[in-house]
Amino acid sequence: MTREPTTSTREETSPEEPSKHRAGVRDATDRDRYVVGLMAGTSLDGIDAACCRIRREEGGPFGYDISIESFVTVTYPESIRDRLIDLCEADTGRIDEVCRLNRSIGALFANAAERSLDRAGIQPDDAEAIGSHGQTIRHIPSKSLGPMDRRFRSTLQIGDGATIAFETGIRTVSDFRTADVAASGHGAPLAPFLDATLFADDEEARVLQNIGGIGNCTVLPPAPDRDDIVAFDTGPGNMVVDAIVEILSDGHRTYDEDGRQAATGTPDDGLLSEFLAHDYFEEAPPKTSGREQFGHEYARQFIEAGRERRLSNDDIVASSTMLTARSIADAYERFADPYPSETYVSGGGVYNDTLLSYLREELECPIAPLDDLGMDPDSKEAALFALLAATRLDDVPNTIPSATGASEPVVMGDVSDP
Repeated sequence: MTREPTTSTREETSPEEPSKHRAGVRDATDRDRYVVGLMAGTSLDGIDAACCRIRREEGGPFGYDISIESFVTVTYPESIRDRLIDLCEADTGRIDEVCRLNRSIGALFANAAERSLDRAGIQPDDAEAIGSHGQTIRHIPSKSLGPMDRRFRSTLQIGDGATIAFETGIRTVSDFRTADVAASGHGAPLAPFLDATLFADDEEARVLQNIGGIGNCTVLPPAPDRDDIVAFDTGPGNMVVDAIVEILSDGHRTYDEDGRQAATGTPDDGLLSEFLAHDYFEEAPPKTSGREQFGHEYARQFIEAGRERRLSNDDIVASSTMLTARSIADAYERFADPYPSETYVSGGGVYNDTLLSYLREELECPIAPLDDLGMDPDSKEAALFALLAATRLDDVPNTIPSATGASEPVVMGDVSDP
């Protein structure tokens, strides 16, 4: 779970129903534009909102510059989070709940966007757009579909874009991932577009490692072109640790704050070897993962296996934390080409001191928080969707096929006018 910034707010909102339609493409200009990016991750802890200033410019792989004017986190009400957890489980998810939460989550996203604009001192009339990732409730890559394979990959994010547009009065771009899926991609990862735009170096090979609910990395060779970029989900980020802590504490805690519980335990190599044998870790990129592979059921199996090995609760939490670190290191060994000379970490995992300590032990390169490159690690993924919204309105292809597996670059995002 991501640590709440001091700007966090807690609010539950009841939405009503507007309609949705696509808008036309705008001409690109070199002026400053204010766009709010909204992101909710697989940890199901809340909504990140970044008000960004975006400008077209020469240079770099994609010709954009982006700076963050404000960042806030709106924490999900406990009732919403509980409903989302049920919705993401195969045996409790219901279609009527998809419909209800699609609207409710949309209203919460609108509230987060308004708070971000207010903190930045930007009037809604001065905002060009909102880019919303939505909340993923199901992600089905080809491996889980057997003979139907990649033609029928699918992904579903809720948080109705029309609701966001209606509530805020601001044009909203949403439902990004489905255009890439339609082009035979996984619809993920999308972060490489921002990573290459802001963080590529002319001389050093870098990895940008996000540790949210799921871990994902972008491998940037020196001075990359679009086709040079490798990116994929490394596997569990905080998701398994969070679920294990929640189960072991009977719901009293939802994450291991600062990695304190893990620090009192000892990782068990036998347990780790058993769970690192999961097929996902051997699968070559492009690949994506989610709660379908590493959700609560996986966490329950991990606890049961730990009990069979007579491990304490602290040892089980330590082992699950090492699982994240070791799976990331293993992914670099297998698939990072070139192997990075430096790694920069973002997401909630950057606050888990034990996880970072394990990661330093496992990796063969130095690691540092994304702050060292001038960006708040919490804000990166929200800023990504501000950038993707701007590129959608500019009619600029905003995918990296080498990362998603799509047949070609596409322009992602559906546009809703207020």
